[in-house]
Amino acid sequence: QVKLVESGGGRVQAGGSLRLSCVASGRTFSGYTMGWFRQAPGKEREFAARITWDTGITYYADSVKGRFTISRDYAKNTVYLQMNSLKPEDTAVYYCAALQEFGRVYDYWGQGTQVTVSS
Repeated sequence: QVKLVESGGGRVQAGGSLRLSCVASGRTFSGYTMGWFRQAPGKEREFAARITWDTGITYYADSVKGRFTISRDYAKNTVYLQMNSLKPEDTAVYYCAALQEFGRVYDYWGQGTQVTVSS
């Protein structure tokens, strides 16, 4: 059974940094794309960043480009989201998700981790 477990959320002041982790288990993720999404109170969930497991190719939403960095560690089966220069508008629950090769929707989701940025 595939399981994604996020950690690393917390409260930080504007301008600060956090690193989120997503430990993936239950299968090999070769061919998958791993993504980070976020959902702020009263808003729809939105895409933040993604990385292809095999090639390491990344893509970012404009709102986080230049501030967030997504990466993966093969040995630890873990995906990271390094978040720098955080803003109050980055406050949200952050979710890790996995998309199968040639898939159209993300198949697996973690439970989320809260990030709160105070001004």
